[in-house]
Amino acid sequence: MARFIIQGGAPLAGAIDVASNKNAVLPMMAASLLTDEDCYIERVPRIADVATMSAILQEMGAEVEYVADDCLRINTRSVSSFAPPADLVERLRGSIVLLGPLLARFGQVEMHHPGGDAIGTRSIATHVDALTNLGVNFGTHSDVYRARARSEGGDHNIFLDEASVTATENVMLFAATREGTTTIRNAASEPHIANLGCMLQKMGAEVQGAGSNILTVRGRNLGGASQTVWPDHIEAGTFAALAAAAHAAITINNVVAEHLDMPLLILRRMGADVRLENGTLEVRPAELVAVPKIQAGIWPAFPTDLASIFIVLATQARGMTLVHDWMYEGRMFFIDRLVQMGANIVLADPHRAVVSGRSALRGREFVSPDIRAGIALVMAALVAEGESDIEHIELIDRGYERIDDRLRAIGAHIQRVP
Repeated sequence: MARFIIQGGAPLAGAIDVASNKNAVLPMMAASLLTDEDCYIERVPRIADVATMSAILQEMGAEVEYVADDCLRINTRSVSSFAPPADLVERLRGSIVLLGPLLARFGQVEMHHPGGDAIGTRSIATHVDALTNLGVNFGTHSDVYRARARSEGGDHNIFLDEASVTATENVMLFAATREGTTTIRNAASEPHIANLGCMLQKMGAEVQGAGSNILTVRGRNLGGASQTVWPDHIEAGTFAALAAAAHAAITINNVVAEHLDMPLLILRRMGADVRLENGTLEVRPAELVAVPKIQAGIWPAFPTDLASIFIVLATQARGMTLVHDWMYEGRMFFIDRLVQMGANIVLADPHRAVVSGRSALRGREFVSPDIRAGIALVMAALVAEGESDIEHIELIDRGYERIDDRLRAIGAHIQRVP
């Protein structure tokens, strides 16, 4: 395992580029199972989750290779297994998006319950319910799902009991080669859903409404395609919050404006000096004030993946802020580390924290509990005084490409130690 040694308080300034969206690239890689032709995915982030998904596909018989620095070629012609390797599935929550395309390709699947971050109970009940309504029979035994698809054509209307991103993606992927039109209501509408929809259209499926809460997929025989992964709005929001908390002058490049409406609204209400134009977000030093409440919600509301980061931001704002994330009961369980650093935070319950600022943070030693809490602790360490030691940074590497190199480029004193 590796760790970060961070000397806090160093002035930050300069420009940083936003990498591509990890939550978009994984279902796009899974979509390659729907054709025997080559699929090219461009602007692929070099993160651990991509490496794990690549290993899963390769162990199943796929060809996966980089044909350029950030372009991945995948060919699944030789894939003959409908059972992804359990040891790798247990490491990657995003592996759940293999469920739909494997059912579409083989008519059956045998898959271990996916792993990933320990941020709360992460049931796949919505996936099972939606696919059952499309003619799939499920059985479970010792955390292993066995499913078989019945041969059912015709049109289907599916209502998701929650706007789950990965459940929406699984239905899209299953329906993309299925005869008839599948309508998904209460669909997730995050940018990565629209990004996947673009790829499926290039492969030959008819997809309408991706990015809204009602979308339709009309299945076709699919071919290969080339698709670019869009920029990661969560990473853009992370860098913007870091700049505001550190009173830094930072230019953030490769930003999609409409993907940041709610985070920028919160930042501006906190007094942050943010200016967005032509794909570039500029953040300049400003005094921060608390907002009464930051509420995570369904897109385009405030993203749950930014909740941890904005808790740290709230420690640097004058006044009191309630941060509420109803989605994951483990999201707040890194707050004890911030309290040890000097933050004034009361954990009201597993979903709500009351932050009183402005707090002078001090460096500490701690372990990264998950991707988002891990990057939030990095952010806290950068604005703190003194040295911080963050262990288990492999979790951070799952979602943030070469984050130490990129932060050093804007002045951070951060060192990776094996």
